[in-house]
This record gives sequence, C-alpha cells and structure tokens, in this order.
Amino acid sequence: MLSGMMFPIRCFSCGAPIADKWERFVEGIEAGEDPGKVLDRLGITRYCCRRMFLSHVEYFEEIVQFDSWFGKSR
Repeated sequence: MLSGMMFPIRCFSCGAPIADKWERFVEGIEAGEDPGKVLDRLGITRYCCRRMFLSHVEYFEEIVQFDSWFGKSR
C-alpha cells in the first residue's frame, strides 16, 4: 500500500468528502482493477472528484528524503 497520507480530505471543486475512500481506491488499483471501475464501485461519480483520485501523486517520501539530505547541514 502507498505510504504517506497526503490525499485531500475534500474535493477541491465541489467540497465532497473523499478521503475516506482513498485506501479502498488504492487497494483496488493494487489488485489490478481498472481505476474507473474502482471509482464506480466506490460511488465516485462526479468528474471533479474522480479527477482528485486519478491525478493524485504521492510525494511525501520525497519530501522527507529532501529534508534529511539538506536538513543535516543546518
């Protein structure tokens, strides 16, 4: 499973709560399911909310590594 929970709590456009579905979405993707079908199964029907899931990039680990590389020289 992907680490670093940086997924937004609500959709930026409509404000619908979406964070509670993130883990189930990732589990479905890692199981090899089609992303569109996983979103359908989770009840994510609005285009703006679907965009939040499909365009999300996990970058938490990169930020932590950057801080550890450059934070030591302070």
